[in-house]
Amino acid sequence: MLKFTAIMLVVLLLALLIYASTKPDTFQVQRSIRIKAPPEKIFPFIDDLHAWLDWSPYEKKDPEMKRTFSGPAAGVGARYAWDGNNEIGAGSMEITESQPPSRVVMKLDFTRPFEAHNIVEFSLEPEGDAATELTWAIHGPMPFLSKLMTVFFSMDKMIGKDFEVGLASLRTAVEN
Repeated sequence: MLKFTAIMLVVLLLALLIYASTKPDTFQVQRSIRIKAPPEKIFPFIDDLHAWLDWSPYEKKDPEMKRTFSGPAAGVGARYAWDGNNEIGAGSMEITESQPPSRVVMKLDFTRPFEAHNIVEFSLEPEGDAATELTWAIHGPMPFLSKLMTVFFSMDKMIGKDFEVGLASLRTAVEN
């Protein structure tokens, strides 16, 4: 009986590992929101990393985290590094592309709780004279450990929830 149980556990573990290996090699998560403001009014809230302190959901998860800004205040080369609690981890982001008032692209690197290198993109699409569709997206590689985690957790739900909170805070900041 013990031998049968051990064999079944090994078979189940192998099946889990094989299933995880079939997951995509990359991931993408994105959320959008409509803001009652033109792109020109919203853009500085994204392009100036100091402004993120007012709306980023990650700032609220660890108000005590250590923050370091370097490079220009905004635009290409602006850099923000953090070292926070276990929920936030440690890493940095740097603006690599800034096209006022329609697009900001960032390199996002995590060093803790695990190493990851992703790309973050913000797109601002005007809707008439007084509104904007703002999209926040992240994409990057999915190493095997991440694939294994997605068997049990939805990356879209985990990150997407934070993006929804952040976009709502950004809308409030812009519209007030």
